[in-house]
Amino acid sequence: MLNLLPTALTLPWPLQDRLDDLLRALLAEGAEAQKIDFTQPAGEAALLASDSVSWRVFKNPLSVFIGGVTAVIMELAEPRVRSGVWDHTTFRTDPVRRLRRTGLAAMMTIYGPRSAAEDMIARVRRMHDKVEGVTPAGDAYRANDAVLLNWVHATAAFGFLKAYHAYARPLARAECDRFYAEGVAAASLYGATGAPHSEAELNAMLGAMAERLERSAIIFEFLSIMRTAPVLPLPLRPLQHVLVRAAVELVPHWLKTKLGLEGFGLRGFEAELVRQAGALADRIVLNANPAVQACRRMGLPADYLYGLRRHV
Repeated sequence: MLNLLPTALTLPWPLQDRLDDLLRALLAEGAEAQKIDFTQPAGEAALLASDSVSWRVFKNPLSVFIGGVTAVIMELAEPRVRSGVWDHTTFRTDPVRRLRRTGLAAMMTIYGPRSAAEDMIARVRRMHDKVEGVTPAGDAYRANDAVLLNWVHATAAFGFLKAYHAYARPLARAECDRFYAEGVAAASLYGATGAPHSEAELNAMLGAMAERLERSAIIFEFLSIMRTAPVLPLPLRPLQHVLVRAAVELVPHWLKTKLGLEGFGLRGFEAELVRQAGALADRIVLNANPAVQACRRMGLPADYLYGLRRHV
């Protein structure tokens, strides 16, 4: 099927450069980030193909931010995952650095050269080997438990896809299924051996996990951190509250009710505001975007993912 996409948009150079700077500030922090070059080595393929749905979805920084928050809300609803995240990471003490590291890992998984992506994933798994504990209710957990990894991967895929679909560009059902299927191989490298292959499998997993999911004060603490921590660059900070509400909006209605999140979603005109911003972000080609850098590594035009027509 031939699908029409919006054309790429080039802004006047002062604004274009400023947006590039803002994206660099959002993605890159610390020595580890400075060492990553998505443009090298020339010609080395990523874990996912450049014509994948995933390459188009993850190019949008606004929907990636929203979808990442949605994913964490759903992850934290599972008590073993919640304890692992809250007890063994720096999220509470240094949320900005933690979020940027997580975002950089996602970009590397999608756009990084295969060898570098595999090395990064191997390091993540070695770190997770050391993470284990017991929840307040007495349930033991291990970070590399395949069941928990399946849940983390599934909620991440759900969040990123739904955010792009709702706030950037609607996707056909076949595109959604392709997106889930594309993520299976990378998920297995992380240890998630039961990742969903389709939207139907994702919905079945949500149903199977429903009884385990529960309300927690930690979820509300997480949302408070996301509203107030200096995650976005200063000029974009006024949007942060709205984007967090946009993330809550995407949580399935039955789960929002169970978690006590009714009324925490978008208000009035905000939904249209986020959609307009997401659609605009989906058209702007920024040199700092790992998607654009990866296209250059593969010998593709910088605006390859922003072209007018693409086959589905």
